[in-house]
Amino acid sequence: MDNALQDLLEIEAIRQLKYRYFRAVDCHDWPLLASCLAEDCTTWLDSGKYRFNGRDEFVAELRKLLDDPPLLTLHQGHHPEIELVGPDKARGLWYLEDYVISQEQNWLLRGTAYYRDEYVKRDGKWQIHSTGYDRVFEAVTSPIPADFRVTANRFTAAR
Repeated sequence: MDNALQDLLEIEAIRQLKYRYFRAVDCHDWPLLASCLAEDCTTWLDSGKYRFNGRDEFVAELRKLLDDPPLLTLHQGHHPEIELVGPDKARGLWYLEDYVISQEQNWLLRGTAYYRDEYVKRDGKWQIHSTGYDRVFEAVTSPIPADFRVTANRFTAAR
């Protein structure tokens, strides 16, 4: 296969990986999230305010943060810049737009950031080896406006 075509296929596989990562976080699908991450991954969030070493630590802490009480989140990754730096290594820069709703704590968060990722390919499968973001901005509304309504919520239906 032509090298340029193979590179495009690898970049697409990495894009799909990051999309699964965002979906796993927003759907609280912890096994799916774990499958996106290398076992030895490092994670830093909110410009390094939160740091985690290893897949298991990150997934466990994120689960605690998002599940109880449940936070509703929206993470959208845009404009990926993915560079292959070897046959089994790549790096990426993603623009993040996120939205968080805490009904129980009565606040809304809207923000943007840049994610910086490193990827590894092990056993033929791309995984996130390092990921983190630096904020461009973050805005919080509290209390939630009186006319704000969540009309569908997959997490309260399961309770």
